[in-house]
Amino acid sequence: MTDVYDPFAPEFQADPYPAYRRLRDEDPVHRHGDPPFWALSRFDDIWAATRDAGTFSSAQGLTFHPDEIGMLGLAPTIVMLDPPRHTVLRRLISHGFTPRRVAALEDMLREFVRSNIARMERKAADGGAPDLHEDFSAPLPTFALAHLLGVPEADRARFTPWVRALTTLQDDGFAPAALRGGAAGAVAEMFEYFTGVIEARRAEPSDDLISALTVAEADGERLADWDILGFCFVMVAGGNDTTANLISHGVKLLDTDHAQRERLVADPSLIPNALMEFLRMEASVQALARTTTRPVKVHGTEIPEGEKVLMLFGSANRDEREFGPSAGALDITREIPRHVGFSSGVHFCIGSHLAKLQARVALEELLQAHPGIGVDLENSERISSPFTRGWISLPATGIAA
Repeated sequence: MTDVYDPFAPEFQADPYPAYRRLRDEDPVHRHGDPPFWALSRFDDIWAATRDAGTFSSAQGLTFHPDEIGMLGLAPTIVMLDPPRHTVLRRLISHGFTPRRVAALEDMLREFVRSNIARMERKAADGGAPDLHEDFSAPLPTFALAHLLGVPEADRARFTPWVRALTTLQDDGFAPAALRGGAAGAVAEMFEYFTGVIEARRAEPSDDLISALTVAEADGERLADWDILGFCFVMVAGGNDTTANLISHGVKLLDTDHAQRERLVADPSLIPNALMEFLRMEASVQALARTTTRPVKVHGTEIPEGEKVLMLFGSANRDEREFGPSAGALDITREIPRHVGFSSGVHFCIGSHLAKLQARVALEELLQAHPGIGVDLENSERISSPFTRGWISLPATGIAA
C-alpha cells in the first residue's frame, strides 16, 4: 500500500480520502516503512485505541517523529501525559477553563467577526480579493486566545507571530525542519513572556484565564507554572489553526451543495450540528500518534511494544462501517452520536467548547451577511502536513460591499 498511502506526497495531502478508503478496506493495520510507524484507519479501531491510554500511550509524543519532545527542549505538556498525572492536570485546568468562561466571550467574538466581515467588504469594494482564511477564519481564534489568556492589546502584535510559529510546529508535527525555521526561538520568546504574566497574575490576579489557572485547586493540589505554560502552548499550537480550518472548510463544503447552504441560511439553529458534520467530513487534525506499551493485536496483526501508531482520524470519520454508505457525502442534518474530530477518551479536546463557539458565531454572521458566500479553489493554497488539513489561502467569492 506504499504507493497508495504516502503521508508526505502532495497528491495525498490534496485529497487523502481515496487512499484512506483503500486502507480501511484492504490494509486496516498498515505498516509504514520510512519513517517506521503503524497506521489505523477504521473507526472502531481508532475509537478503541484512543480510549485505551494504558496500551496506546501519549507519553512519547503525538507524531511519528521519534523524539519530538526532546527536539522542543521542553517538558511534556498535558497532551503528552498519560493518567494518572494527565487526569490530575486536566481536572485542575477544567476548574479555570470552564464552559461558562468560554460562553461569556460570545458577544465580543460576534463583534470581532462582524468587523472582519466589514473588512472583507471594503476590500471587495476597493477591487481587491478577500481571502476567507487569511481575512476571516484565521484572525478569530488568535483574537479569542489572546483575550482569553489576558494578552493586553498593546502586546497582541507580538502574540500573532508566536501563534504562527506554534501553528507551523503543529502542522509539521514538530519536525526538525520546522524548528530550524526559527519557530523554536519564537516559542522560547512566548514562554518567557507568559512566565512573566503568570508571575504577575500570582501576585495580583485579574479576570483572565491565566489568573483562574493560578488559583485553581483540586484535592489540595495546584498547577505549577510549567503546567500553565504547557496549557498555553497546547491552546495556541492545537487550538488556533484547527478552529480556523473548521470555519474555512465549512464554507468550502457548503459551496459544493448550495441547497444545504440555503437551508442553513434559512434556519441557523442547524449550524451546531452542521459544524460537527464539517469536522467529520474535513477533520482539521487528520492524524495523531500513540506509542504501544505492550504487544497488541488488531485484526490478527500484532503491533509490538514500543511502536508508534498513527490514528488516522480523517479516515475514521468517513468510515462507512460507522456512518453508512453516505459517509463520504455532506449532510448537515446527519445524526452523529460519536466521531473523532475532537479525538476521544482521556485526550478528548479540552478546547472543543471554545472551538465550537467560535465556529458557530463565525458561520451565523457570515451566512447572514453573505448567504451566497463561496470559495475560489483554483487559486487556493493548502497546508502541507501529514497531520493537519487546512488552508494557507482560500479566496472568497460572493462578497459584496
